[in-house]
Amino acid sequence: MGDSTDGSSIAAPGAQGEEIEQNESTANSGGFFKRIIGALSPSDMGDEDDGTGLAAQHPLPGLSNLRHMRVEDVAVPKADIVSVPCTISREELVEQFRESGMSRLPVYDGTLDSPQGMIHLKDFALRHGFNGSGGHFDVTDMLRPLLYVPPSMTIGVLLQKMQTERKHMALVIDEYGGVDGLVTIEDLIEQVIGEIEDEHDTDDDSYWTLEKPGIYIALAKTPLDEFEAEIGLSLTETEDVDEEEIDTLGGLVFMLSGRVPVRGEVIKHPAGPEIEVVEADPRRIKRLRVRVNGGTES
Repeated sequence: MGDSTDGSSIAAPGAQGEEIEQNESTANSGGFFKRIIGALSPSDMGDEDDGTGLAAQHPLPGLSNLRHMRVEDVAVPKADIVSVPCTISREELVEQFRESGMSRLPVYDGTLDSPQGMIHLKDFALRHGFNGSGGHFDVTDMLRPLLYVPPSMTIGVLLQKMQTERKHMALVIDEYGGVDGLVTIEDLIEQVIGEIEDEHDTDDDSYWTLEKPGIYIALAKTPLDEFEAEIGLSLTETEDVDEEEIDTLGGLVFMLSGRVPVRGEVIKHPAGPEIEVVEADPRRIKRLRVRVNGGTES
């Protein structure tokens, strides 16, 4: 698991013809991501750094990220990985799928440092139905293999490896053989084309939806003034919030908690509403559930 798998090479002087032939061979050998990576020369992948280092710290989506970004730059940290033990019951697995909203979950034996594979919701549903009923249940009977990769691997190499081996999830393994993080193929593609909205995301032209009376599902980027007008309540007239420093609902949550809260965490607003983090990663909040006064689940 050394750094030799970073997928980069330096052409010797006078070897440009051989390099072009190699790229053409790669492009014709099949595989969408292989063709992309093979077509990129070192000059195509140059940094657009202004000398401040900001480009490296906060890279924009683009093909150059395939060669410049490493797995450790995009991986979900170990503490935030949603996984299940190999001894999990059918009912507990159904609940985990439902709560996490994920279709793939790593399975471990004892601790996450002893991964056994991955359980896919489709495999579970085909065998036991979406409600998890009928037949003998053993999660190990439905395991799919995972990829295990070093943190130093470039995301372009991993993307190509995932396509070749038809695996959509990889665990990042540290130098001691323990699990250090998790990466999905979607995480890698987003570094090239930008964030991918899934079927659970609200439309761009609607920052929030009314889930039930008094309960809203809202994007973290929801303008705070617009949401306040919707619910008829000021969320900034409190000593805990400086309205000059925040413009969005996500910013409000960050200010109230003093950090990026984790998925499932509930932040109580001094004015009464409760704000639950529905979706977040270690770097940002994505979606929220807001229960204004009088909002109930029933």
